[in-house]
Amino acid sequence: MLFAYLKYLKTITTDNGSEFAPHLDITVGLHMKGVDDVTVYFADSYCYWQKGAVENVNKLIRQYIPKKSDLNDFTDLYIKNVAKKLNLRPRKKLGFSNPKTEFFKQIANFALAS
Repeated sequence: MLFAYLKYLKTITTDNGSEFAPHLDITVGLHMKGVDDVTVYFADSYCYWQKGAVENVNKLIRQYIPKKSDLNDFTDLYIKNVAKKLNLRPRKKLGFSNPKTEFFKQIANFALAS
């Protein structure tokens, strides 16, 4: 399902964690799938405000999965249910709409513009 949205991917913003060391492999992999113009940005160290949306979502996730938890202690179904709850949770920033609805509105707008 994720691959259906690759044509809409324009940027990736990460922090400087070692988990993003293979960022070139990610862009090469995207290129192999026909996605050529994705720019990877890195937030400056200790500048949490540069990735505020991510930090906010991390805070919401912590309501279900405490910090320093071993993700192997949670089933895939549990993690999927957490994602579903968060994607359907209304957000003030979105005019009390939810991320899922807004995502599909954006996809529809891109499709109409194409």
